[in-house]
Amino acid sequence: MANMTLYQNGAIHAADGVIRDGWLLVEEGRIAEYGPGAPPSAHCQRAEPVDLAGARLVPGLIDLHAHGALGCDTMDADPEALRTMARFYGQHGVTAFLAATMSAPAPAIHDALDAVQATMEAGTGGAALLGAHVEGPYLDAARRGAQDARWVRSASTDEYPALFDTGVVRLLTLAPELPGGHDLIRYARQRGAVVSIGHTRADYDAMGEAVALGASQVTHLFNGMEPLHHREPGAVGAALALEGLTCELIADGIHLHPAVLKLAYRCKGPDGVVLVTDAMAGTGMPDGDYALGGAHVTVQGGVARDADGALAGSTLTLERAVANMMQATGEPLERMLPLASRVPACCLGLAAKGDIARGRDADLAVLDETGLVRLTMVQGEIVYRS
Repeated sequence: MANMTLYQNGAIHAADGVIRDGWLLVEEGRIAEYGPGAPPSAHCQRAEPVDLAGARLVPGLIDLHAHGALGCDTMDADPEALRTMARFYGQHGVTAFLAATMSAPAPAIHDALDAVQATMEAGTGGAALLGAHVEGPYLDAARRGAQDARWVRSASTDEYPALFDTGVVRLLTLAPELPGGHDLIRYARQRGAVVSIGHTRADYDAMGEAVALGASQVTHLFNGMEPLHHREPGAVGAALALEGLTCELIADGIHLHPAVLKLAYRCKGPDGVVLVTDAMAGTGMPDGDYALGGAHVTVQGGVARDADGALAGSTLTLERAVANMMQATGEPLERMLPLASRVPACCLGLAAKGDIARGRDADLAVLDETGLVRLTMVQGEIVYRS
């Protein structure tokens, strides 16, 4: 890792505003200084230069919900698979992510979490692996989506310690209305995990109770839950109306219509939406047959579906999600970037990530005029350069 890196001749998307033509200095893995115009000559003499050539330097993207890529899946329980995923995500501007599991027998989930732990300790060579997003098995079978019906079940208190003793569970998706749901919310919060509501038939009141107990997110809003009804607002209505919930959106143009993306953003505002990919093993690969947590999935035209025809994750990349959100809302890049950087960092309580500001981790990406990622830096180390 270079001790010092100096970016210059480009737009700096800093937390305190966009500098249209500026410079930024990275030192010891942190953002040291930045400013407009030409950098001080002392920096030029000491640092490795990176000429942005008019491109944009933006905060690294953070994906809270990613199952796989390049034929690999979190449930492979293989550190090399996780590293392959991390390197791919890094090529798309992602500097940190959570590896998402699927509903499965407890030993298979624990094996996957052990692989996450081993990979976190060894490093990835790409996007930093922050831990695991355990999506299930404590879900409503009627709203399971592509989750395996054999393993979807109510929460059981004797399972909690082994799950959280791994130390890598940062986010847990559950259906709060199921037996044991309230106890699991309390336990997960006590163990420091964020609780997200998903794959659920919870009504409005049940959603409010879950929020009061500590649930703070909604997993892929609109997908895996009852549709919004004007007399029974349910999970969707609660997600849009309750201030205590941050909502995941899969902005791939398949899971959600652009008008729905715009509606969700208008309801939740810039701090209430987090863009995720829900990427599966077929991401970055040609159409064909893949596995999602052991289930057979066919990707056709970039759309992933299981044997029953249900959407089974996506082949979306996070920089495309940002671009799609810009198109849907009509908002500029500087307003949409936080939905994939600052907001997910806040969701996980990552004070050093998510923004370009002095003293923050040097998690950065360079976007050209077309929105393509040209370079990605993770904590001061360039992990991808086109």
